[in-house]
Amino acid sequence: MDKHDGRDAGTIRLDDPWYDALAVGWGEGGDAVPVPSAPAGASAPGASDIYLEVQRSAAFQEVRSRYRRFVVPATAGFFLWYVAYVVAATAAPGLMARPVAGAVNVALLAGLGQFLSTFLLTWAYARHARLRRDRAALDLRWTVFEQEHGRGRSRTGRGEDR
Repeated sequence: MDKHDGRDAGTIRLDDPWYDALAVGWGEGGDAVPVPSAPAGASAPGASDIYLEVQRSAAFQEVRSRYRRFVVPATAGFFLWYVAYVVAATAAPGLMARPVAGAVNVALLAGLGQFLSTFLLTWAYARHARLRRDRAALDLRWTVFEQEHGRGRSRTGRGEDR
């Protein structure tokens, strides 16, 4: 993310710093995307050093923590719901065959509930990512991108961040 001055002062830059680099020639066997080199005389850290530094950062740990706080309970709950459906279908066929309305029985409703819960969980995951992790993760990507490629240049390209 980047705040910049000019006509749209105060807006936040939400584009992905690696989008174009990844999209150009991906899997086409063509030439590699050129990577800007460090200025003469600059001793830049290696990529592995940059990634290790980011991984140890509090911001990265917070993004991972937010991810785990959502994914672990959601996965456990969904798995238990799925196992309960399979066990009930196997161990309690009388319960599952009980009619609810006309030809619709408990098993059919529970099976449709599996689909519904999958869609709801996908929606909840996307919403959680958008509200709680995406901005922080994008900021981390910009940090890594600048350390690898920008060396001395800011996100604004004018030599200073605002």
